[in-house]
Amino acid sequence: MNSKQQLPTIVLLQYVKFLMSTQDNFGLFIVPFTFYYCSVLRAIVLWLLIGRIGWFRLPKYFQFIWKYFSLIISNNPSLPCPTPSLAAVVQLDPLACLLPLAGSDNGGFLIDWLKQSTAFSHQCILSTPDNIHFVNMSTVQQIMKEISPAMPTPHAKITFVGVGQVGMACAFSILVQHVASEICLIDIAEDKLMGEMMDLQHGLPFVKHCTIKASTDYAVTAGSKICVISAGARQREGESRLSLVHRNVEIFKGMIPKLVKYSPNTILLVISNPVDLLTYVTWKISGLPRERVIGSGTNLDSARLRFLMSERFNIAPSSCHGFIIGEHGDSSVAVWSGVNIAGIPLKQLNPKIGDDDDPEEWKTLHKKVIESAYDIIKYKGYTSWAIGLSVANICNSIMRNLRQVFALSVNVQGIHGIDFETYLSLPCVLGEGGITHIIRQKLSESELAQLHKSGETLLNIQKELNL
Repeated sequence: MNSKQQLPTIVLLQYVKFLMSTQDNFGLFIVPFTFYYCSVLRAIVLWLLIGRIGWFRLPKYFQFIWKYFSLIISNNPSLPCPTPSLAAVVQLDPLACLLPLAGSDNGGFLIDWLKQSTAFSHQCILSTPDNIHFVNMSTVQQIMKEISPAMPTPHAKITFVGVGQVGMACAFSILVQHVASEICLIDIAEDKLMGEMMDLQHGLPFVKHCTIKASTDYAVTAGSKICVISAGARQREGESRLSLVHRNVEIFKGMIPKLVKYSPNTILLVISNPVDLLTYVTWKISGLPRERVIGSGTNLDSARLRFLMSERFNIAPSSCHGFIIGEHGDSSVAVWSGVNIAGIPLKQLNPKIGDDDDPEEWKTLHKKVIESAYDIIKYKGYTSWAIGLSVANICNSIMRNLRQVFALSVNVQGIHGIDFETYLSLPCVLGEGGITHIIRQKLSESELAQLHKSGETLLNIQKELNL
């Protein structure tokens, strides 16, 4: 049907629709002969209908209407007019269009053009009566009218590789803080994977909507803005860190290329331990630029220090400022020269802060930070909630381009006199594209020496890796 044929039909039938129907969401409306309003209107519509169809087609048209009403009466003979609950669909096979009922107030039917705004005339319908069949319309079709296709790829998708205690704490924190519009879970343990997915899905009515998917197939991760990696081999009793890293290298070699394949523009966030070494391994395997491969590093260590400071001052942890940098773990470096409250450096008031001969023993706070993870593992078997909240905060800065500063494990080559490639934690500006800046802190000679020592220790292990 060309545009000249479409326009008069659309104008006429939209006008009749306006007079006779309260339906708002259908395109082209054809009124048969069941009008109860006034004889003048019936005469006008019949005249227009005959003029459009032609006298010679009128018997065929009423034959079509009779077939239509026979279906309605056979469904429920007590009803004089069809109702939405008894709605039917007339499907034209060669045209692949739908003809649902108009509504209970007029007994008509209509043509709804879903495909490329195509209108169909009476001639088109009446010329193919044998190809028309009636089927029941589903509840979903009765309620929902498609206006445009749903977006196939959510704009804020985060993948979690590994559904252990840490991975699920991260996913849960992301969910309740509304950081992502889609959460994807990946693991090799299919039963646990499905159980964790269902458990999160059943909580969706209590939070803002988020699509949650899970699979052992990495194809489901396609289009992820961030991939959070918590998977990896656990350290065996008596196993050296080098041996543990070697086993994880083999795991990461099978995992990282798949993530990059389906999400080439993703940001990889590593939280598996030893985090600095595995972030370096991830960067080497992925081939991604350094700003898009980061580790959680000492972000949680810094948060623990701020919490312990808040207990001494009896103020909120968010009002305490200080960083722990370097290698995540026992050799981390507390930057006492930069610790402050409301911009007041504590070192100005206590020049020996953090030293062995500090009368206030502030160094014990750093010791507690290092021991806290071991204490939590001793009490409950693992750490989860704090790292989950830490990761949610990091991801939120990426998703919303907040450009917040975190102590993250990054490639530190060229910073603080380190002239080799290794990953250590330093304060970084984090935005939508990953790391944009590394903050050059004014470190004391002692702090700088400790940082270099950590870097050299990691470098020696990196040389033993088969990458």
